[in-house]
Amino acid sequence: MEQQGKLDIWLLASTAGLIILGLLAIYSATNGAGETVLFYRQLAWGCIGAFVMLFVYFNDYRFIRDNSYIFYIVGVVLLVAVLVFGKKIAGQTSWVRIGFFSFQPSEIAKMTTILALARFLSEDETDIRSMPHLFIALGIPLFPALLIMLQPDMGTTLTCLSFIAPMIIMAGFDFYLLLLLVIPVVLMLSGFFNIYFIFGLALLMFFGLVFLKKKFYMHQFAVTSAGLLAALFTHRFAAEILKPHQMKRIQTFLDPMSDPQGAGYNALQAKIAISSGGFFGKGFLEGTQTQLRFIPAQWTDFIFCVIAEELGFIGSVLLLGFFLVLILRFIRIVFSIKNRFVELTFAGYASLLTVHVVINVGMTLGLIPVIGVPLPFVSYGGSSLLGNMIMVALGLNFVRNRRSIGY
Repeated sequence: MEQQGKLDIWLLASTAGLIILGLLAIYSATNGAGETVLFYRQLAWGCIGAFVMLFVYFNDYRFIRDNSYIFYIVGVVLLVAVLVFGKKIAGQTSWVRIGFFSFQPSEIAKMTTILALARFLSEDETDIRSMPHLFIALGIPLFPALLIMLQPDMGTTLTCLSFIAPMIIMAGFDFYLLLLLVIPVVLMLSGFFNIYFIFGLALLMFFGLVFLKKKFYMHQFAVTSAGLLAALFTHRFAAEILKPHQMKRIQTFLDPMSDPQGAGYNALQAKIAISSGGFFGKGFLEGTQTQLRFIPAQWTDFIFCVIAEELGFIGSVLLLGFFLVLILRFIRIVFSIKNRFVELTFAGYASLLTVHVVINVGMTLGLIPVIGVPLPFVSYGGSSLLGNMIMVALGLNFVRNRRSIGY
């Protein structure tokens, strides 16, 4: 049995490894573009994050839980403020300017939302199987997600919804019933893709429902049919629902060569960068795609390309290995610390982290449409780095206090 106060070295080391790789990649990407000031800003955010981590690590763990609703309200207020006072960058009003830094409240709001949802679901009087409590549980993340969507930032909106299902299932909600609620929504969103994808996904989901119950029921057919009709409606009016650049991203995901110099440019150049890295990479600061700026602002969403090109397959595996260790340590916290709030918090954060990594790496490999999701700890962005470092510090805090919290 582990001793009270023991530091989780694996959690700390994997986080440090990701931050160091991120700083190296940002320096390389900005060096070729003459934007090394961004590297120093990220380094400054990392130092700020380290001090915040120390504060969170040595704080009373009960302070986090007891004030989670206050943190949530602060996050929501910041999201409202950014809509009123925010700075528009790349068509999105997602940033607030603070001196020399641009702050993105949505990155912090994701973390505060996880804490608030975990607090509500862990309350003794909460019964997630009752409709009023279910609606409250869904409303906690949906409200900030709506504010983020108004910025508009679809990538962050989707990641903000990624932790809902794991958390409410862990809280006791029936998985099969959740599928019945979610399938129509997923099918409706699939309407933005081509007709073959829509019908293929509908069939897959229908047979999945039948397989889970080992028997055909009429409600399975009804739910899938309703979702299919919603998908066809979305498909018919997709051009009116999405903005032109969003439609272009979907079209170029299905066929990147349809606009190789426009919407499909980044995806094609990303594949070239990754494939050209080989096994050992071209060497630090030696990547031609990176140094010649074939991918604009690649220190943000396409940072994985820099690592893959200059550090090769080895560097990519090291990066993904750090993420795997980090996620597994959070899952370990979920199953080793028998405290409802802790379990739900890190079930939510592990889900959020996993979705971020899958979407970001999937975008660069051309497996997922480009929707603007950063790579945690690695992509340039101080508010994202700070938010993720705070969650790591929470994990370290809970491990340190596990005897007091409970087994």
